[in-house]
Amino acid sequence: MLKVIMMRLYGMGFQDILEGFRTIKLPLYLAWSDIRQRYRRSSLGPFWITISTGVMIACIGIIFGSLFKSPMSEFLPFLAAGLIIWGFISGCIGESTTVFVAAEAVIKQLPLPLFTHILRMVARNLYIFFHNILIFPLVLLFVQRPVGFEFFWIIPGLILLIANLLWMSTILGTICARFRDLTQIVSSVMQIFFYVTPIIWMPGLLPEKTSVMILDPNPFYHLLEIVRSPLMNASPTALNWMVSIGCAIFGWAFAILFFNKYRSRVAYWL
Repeated sequence: MLKVIMMRLYGMGFQDILEGFRTIKLPLYLAWSDIRQRYRRSSLGPFWITISTGVMIACIGIIFGSLFKSPMSEFLPFLAAGLIIWGFISGCIGESTTVFVAAEAVIKQLPLPLFTHILRMVARNLYIFFHNILIFPLVLLFVQRPVGFEFFWIIPGLILLIANLLWMSTILGTICARFRDLTQIVSSVMQIFFYVTPIIWMPGLLPEKTSVMILDPNPFYHLLEIVRSPLMNASPTALNWMVSIGCAIFGWAFAILFFNKYRSRVAYWL
């Protein structure tokens, strides 16, 4: 009964999203095929991404750790977790701007739910995230830092992060299918968020007033913290959870209404 009410309320956009989740095995398989195809003749495969990420963490950790005079046992795990999670976030946001454009041939030839392409893109970046997260235990061993029971908060945190990335990708993918120049604008905005979000610098370096002005209104900071804090043996704050959950609820409500209105036009915009 609830499903029927929601379908009447939201229409074809909601049905498309439901169908995409119902056939979740297809985008998961396609995403894994994309990874295998990209590294088909490589001996290390996707672990090249892990190696390059590890080298970047080591170089940035040494340089910025010295500049900020931060204890390496605190700064290096903080940096590693931040870069790995941000790589997942920025990868999804960046690829969402071309997700329907890249799937133009499939969209025009096969009657697949459009949301399947969103799930495929997010799953592909999630696979890369799982490869990169293998670096983090090595970092913990290097700085001799233990893992606490707070680590298990990473499960709801990651689920909530994915939920937010899915609605963001749905909106951006639809808009950018019509306005291709927005791809460059989104890329520039994400670069700005990278520098104003504590990834390569620690929040404690900011004065309290500046921290409230920069961090509290920054949704990416809260989305980052619900996954990073458990890795750092800390529980996310109530504000982190409230902002992330609020973004998911209101974001999905808007995304479904938006997708319902413009979903039928995507194929023509391509």
